[in-house]
Amino acid sequence: MRFLRLGLRKRRVQHDPARQQALLQDVRQQFGTHLTTPYGDQSAQLTELLVGTDGLLVATEILREFAESAHASVVVQAAGLGLVADRTNYRTLWKTAGKRLRSPLFEQALHPYIQVTAAVNALGAHARQTVRITDAEQLLSHVFEVLDLTVAGWQYGRVLVDTHGAELAAGLITTATELRNAMDDPPPLPPPVREQMRSNASVDVLDPAASLFVGQWNPGKQMRESLLA
Repeated sequence: MRFLRLGLRKRRVQHDPARQQALLQDVRQQFGTHLTTPYGDQSAQLTELLVGTDGLLVATEILREFAESAHASVVVQAAGLGLVADRTNYRTLWKTAGKRLRSPLFEQALHPYIQVTAAVNALGAHARQTVRITDAEQLLSHVFEVLDLTVAGWQYGRVLVDTHGAELAAGLITTATELRNAMDDPPPLPPPVREQMRSNASVDVLDPAASLFVGQWNPGKQMRESLLA
């Protein structure tokens, strides 16, 4: 009966598919193409557009599309190395492949530091509404999947950690926390998150604008403090 009530509630949500398609087209065409404009400025501008039911559904689609495309890239790379990609735990693959596995985050039509960061921030800021209008568990799995790809790439693929990447990862942790808090019965934390929580390893964070390392960040510590609070 609870499932039926949830299904009826979701069907009553008022949304405009035509507006969502138009917004999604703008997301693809107007953002991420002018890379001379700072990532943060573009992301902030886009976040302001991803509001209301239609905006949050578009943000959900951004995460879904990005996660699906990244996974497809990893599958192809893993096959070329004679390995298998486990979508629920990329860390295992990356531990074996090391630098032979390229980060898939920068090979997608959607930019991780612009469209994806904006979507993550919008969904986290409106987590309760998001949970009401989406398949929250599926969305949460995409959030954790992108987080896994990001952090595992740093640790085992020697992907450079810059301020934009650290902001994306921190935003993913915050949004995952907000979504789980808004859910009646959140699913268990995935294996990569539980493993990362047991680590106190910090990463050096580079400011690409200044070409200087500006500090360290401990993703496992933030996961523990946020997701276990």
